Amino acid sequence: MKRSVLGIILFVAVFGLLLGQSVFYVNENERALVLELGKVVGEERGPGINFKIPFVHRTVFLEKRILSFLIPKTLGLSSDMKPFEIDNYVCWRIVQPQKFVETLRAQAVAEERLRSIVYSQLRAAIGGETLKDVVDTNRKAIMESVLRESNHRVAEYGVEIVDVRIRRSDLPNRQAIFERMNADRKKMANQYRAEGESSSRDIRSLAEKNRDVIIAEAYKQSTIIHGEADAIALQTLNAAIAASPEFYDFLKSLDMYGKAFRENTRIIFSSEDPLLRFMQ
Repeated sequence: MKRSVLGIILFVAVFGLLLGQSVFYVNENERALVLELGKVVGEERGPGINFKIPFVHRTVFLEKRILSFLIPKTLGLSSDMKPFEIDNYVCWRIVQPQKFVETLRAQAVAEERLRSIVYSQLRAAIGGETLKDVVDTNRKAIMESVLRESNHRVAEYGVEIVDVRIRRSDLPNRQAIFERMNADRKKMANQYRAEGESSSRDIRSLAEKNRDVIIAEAYKQSTIIHGEADAIALQTLNAAIAASPEFYDFLKSLDMYGKAFRENTRIIFSSEDPLLRFMQ
């Protein structure tokens, strides 16, 4: 009796073990492959209950959904020799399960391989662009180039990279960069001030030179005009004197009388003095 019970228990245990090794369940967001001695046998198994040969077959479960992983912050150098830090993420999925299992085996191995490939492509793409292009102007085209080249290299692993994006880009040692930028701006400001002062001196010197030239030219013209006016006045006077010399002599005598004969003034003349000819 005891042997019969023991046999039944042993049978049930063996049966349960064989059943546990023969039956496996696949979730609806997964797919499964059965391996025999490390090689894939049969087609991939879909969601639901599936069977395999116990102790001979091994089951590998693979995600059907899009997977993602992060590439930690790394230091990059743009084509204009400006360092910056970037961290990005990668979205990928398994498109050929059999090829994936034969080449990479596991998701952790796949992510490590993909991380290396995407990182190298990203460094190569960024190395040919300026910092402004990476941060703003040409960022979308750079990411498309990285995605295209990365997919070309990972095709042999049965996976597809869906998207590559930069999460954040930053300048390393921002305080030092700020101080350097501040020093550069001060240097530029001092240079502009020096250039401004030099230009100011040149403008003042030119203005003073032009002023002296203008004043000299004006003085020259004034002298010429005064000379011409004096000549015309002298010609006019000579012509007037020539026309009536007696009248001119009379006017000059009257002018002299006005200056000489003032109030309470005594002057003694000879009766034959020519000065008194107009008073006789």
